[in-house]
Amino acid sequence: MRHFGRFQLLRLLAKSDRTMMWAVSDPRNQQDLVLAMPRQKPADAPALTLWQQAARKSARIDHPGLAHAVEVGEVEGWPYVTYDPGSSSTMGELTGSKGMSAAELVPRALQALQGLAFAHEAGVAHGDLQTSMLLVSESGACRLLGLGVALAAQDPRLPPSGSLQLHRLTAERDVLAFGLVMHQLLSGQPALEEPDVGRVIGRMPPLGREPVRLPWSMPHPVPEALRAIINRATDRQERQRYRNARTLVHALEGWLSSEGGGAGPLAQLQDRIRAAGVLPAVPGGASRAARLAMMERERTIELAEIVLQDTALTFELLRTVNSSQVRGVLGSGSGPVLTIRRTIAMIGLDGVRQAALSLRAWPGPLDDSQAAELERLFDRVRRAGRIAQWLRPAGYDAEVVYLLALLQNLGRLIVQYHFPDESAQIRRLMQPEPATKAGEPDEPGMSEQAASYAVLGIDLEAIAAGVARQWGLDDAVMHMIRRPAPGAPVRSADTDDEVLRLSAACANEVVDAQALPPAQMLAALQRVAQRYARVLGVTLREVQLAAQGIEPSSVQTEGERSTQFGGLQ
Repeated sequence: MRHFGRFQLLRLLAKSDRTMMWAVSDPRNQQDLVLAMPRQKPADAPALTLWQQAARKSARIDHPGLAHAVEVGEVEGWPYVTYDPGSSSTMGELTGSKGMSAAELVPRALQALQGLAFAHEAGVAHGDLQTSMLLVSESGACRLLGLGVALAAQDPRLPPSGSLQLHRLTAERDVLAFGLVMHQLLSGQPALEEPDVGRVIGRMPPLGREPVRLPWSMPHPVPEALRAIINRATDRQERQRYRNARTLVHALEGWLSSEGGGAGPLAQLQDRIRAAGVLPAVPGGASRAARLAMMERERTIELAEIVLQDTALTFELLRTVNSSQVRGVLGSGSGPVLTIRRTIAMIGLDGVRQAALSLRAWPGPLDDSQAAELERLFDRVRRAGRIAQWLRPAGYDAEVVYLLALLQNLGRLIVQYHFPDESAQIRRLMQPEPATKAGEPDEPGMSEQAASYAVLGIDLEAIAAGVARQWGLDDAVMHMIRRPAPGAPVRSADTDDEVLRLSAACANEVVDAQALPPAQMLAALQRVAQRYARVLGVTLREVQLAAQGIEPSSVQTEGERSTQFGGLQ
């Protein structure tokens, strides 16, 4: 029987280039333990002392997601840490090649990841995270062990030992390693067919050239949102990866809540809406509210034009008039209200005044840069509304299509206001990465949906739908405020609702194209015209004029559509 000091070695649980773990028995109390140790001895006595100091600091960190260290010691210069596994098994032992379903894995992994985030915030990194480091009890509780066991990497290119910069780099490596661990547990196979996570990292950019993404063929279905989160964690572009464990925690919590209806972005959003409103009044909103308060008998259409200049007030009136309480009192019928003209007629001037005065003053809780980004987004969605009016087929209400174009951006507006840091992350993930070599194409950024999944665990349209449903809007409107999937063909519009939806979507795609570099914008506008020509009757020339801020009907020539489009300017 082999021994290590007083410990009886029962079996080797796992080993990597940097650490190993044994199941051992302690003869002092006949207790079964897990013993973790580095694969190499510290170079000398001072190095051993530094290791022990770091290990004891790690052992003092108390969190439910971290395994409790029983003892920090050494045998003939070999340092070790022991842990009490109780009735736990390692995640790798539980999973094997059959993989683990998302519903099983995420709640468990999240517990350990929360512990890792807590340790990072306490100034301690792991250094060699492997699937064997996750212990799962019979009750399903998951704990991470091995914190600080690995010897610090000896690389002259790294910052000095003990520096904040080295801690940040090691913590980022931990987050990448955790993504690779989740990759293996979902797929049932180690990434790059290499069981040592550290070696996988060495083969990935920037150290190597091999990318890691979840395969499409999996033992269990992986929801698209979770796939985006895991793939972001292991993205080939360093700038796309999660920079700290807490951001990955938030993404997984968001996904888990959206799947199970628990606390998460939507629950947080409701709290923030109660505190700061849906959106703040746009700059100049206070003076506009004063104008509304002075109005007596202006025509409804003139008042509607003033309201529509303030996107937040527009949404507040829609929320007010579509709430179940108001609709019950006013007897507005079974359908939702989707025009400001009708809203004003229903609630009266006093209702408009109250809504205007209830808005949070600009810019609410945002700082200057965040407010500037929200103001740019307000301008962008109002531009989309005007373009939707210009491009809509004849006979369709200009105000309705304008409002639908705005509502198709509701998720973006809300996230920018209530989650501005996350909104910045989403925009950053969507940006292409310049090619590393001349002549090679740029690395594409993520789609907006994938970026939203990767940051929030839920997409922007789901956030918009959650808010709109709170306002009392029905399933038909839920469909109308969802844009068609990018690249999906648009062949027909069987209902008036679908025509309105596609008119708004076409306008939003024109505005999206305007944000591209000039060399790419023309091709993008051509794709928009081709996509919507059959259902809306739009031409490339009309799309190009709209993109320039020119109403196509004002410059039409013989042979083009002669219908004059009305609408709010």
